[in-house]
Amino acid sequence: MRISTPDGSPADPPLSEVGRLQAERLAAWLARERLDAIYASPMRRARETAAPLAAARGLAVGLDAGLVELDHRADAYVPMEELKAESREAWLALVKGGLYANIDVVAFRRGVVATFESIIRAHPGGCVAVVCHSGVINAFAAHVLGIETPIFFDPDYTSVQRFLAASSGERMVASLNERAHLRE
Repeated sequence: MRISTPDGSPADPPLSEVGRLQAERLAAWLARERLDAIYASPMRRARETAAPLAAARGLAVGLDAGLVELDHRADAYVPMEELKAESREAWLALVKGGLYANIDVVAFRRGVVATFESIIRAHPGGCVAVVCHSGVINAFAAHVLGIETPIFFDPDYTSVQRFLAASSGERMVASLNERAHLRE
């Protein structure tokens, strides 16, 4: 379902019913894990995904514009799985270049990395949840792994990516695309 804005303002749709359920499952799944802070993209889907986790933990969500998605200024939103199901060719064209039209991907990645590093510095020795979008996840994961390709994997909605950050500056991927909490 393509969601467009009539006035050309950026599309920022809410979570679907399935998305809200996934956000609740995420909060329940992380209930026993240490969590010192929560950050989120100011985009509506990320804020709504972070809300159940924040409520369960009694933590405020720190909104950070450095976590917005690549297409945050687009006047339409099409869920990737719908685009892929409707037209694999259109999806491939989008992923292989159309997604980056008029976007400075190098600057985007640099901004994402700076945002994550700022969050890491603000919470030395802490455990932080960052609720964001697939382009942001790809940018930071690619940076940590030393991959130049801007989009190299397709994280599922509300999947968990774990990164370890040493005070000496080393960064490591502990896991990508955890989704045990999404199983029926």
